[in-house]
Amino acid sequence: MFEKQVGRCAETLQRKKKEYTGDSQDRLSAFKVAAAMQGCKPERALAGMMAKHIVSLYDMCYADRETFDLNTWDEKITDSLNYLFLLKAIVEEGQKHE
Repeated sequence: MFEKQVGRCAETLQRKKKEYTGDSQDRLSAFKVAAAMQGCKPERALAGMMAKHIVSLYDMCYADRETFDLNTWDEKITDSLNYLFLLKAIVEEGQKHE
């Protein structure tokens, strides 16, 4: 399950690269631009974007009368994990510049 999930995360990050970075070589550029727009650090900009995915997962976990198919769970879990991977990259990049 772990290897399959990590593969799904990698595939999603690769597929969405152009959508979120345009022509930039910086995979974190969307968070840096959002941070500049909001006057905050990239970590906070990412956290705000990630919150939507976490809230969605939380809602799914607590839905009493609704069930969700595996594809929906996969999408939400993959997106949430990818935001954590991207957060790790932002944190590491910030440590290198200190």
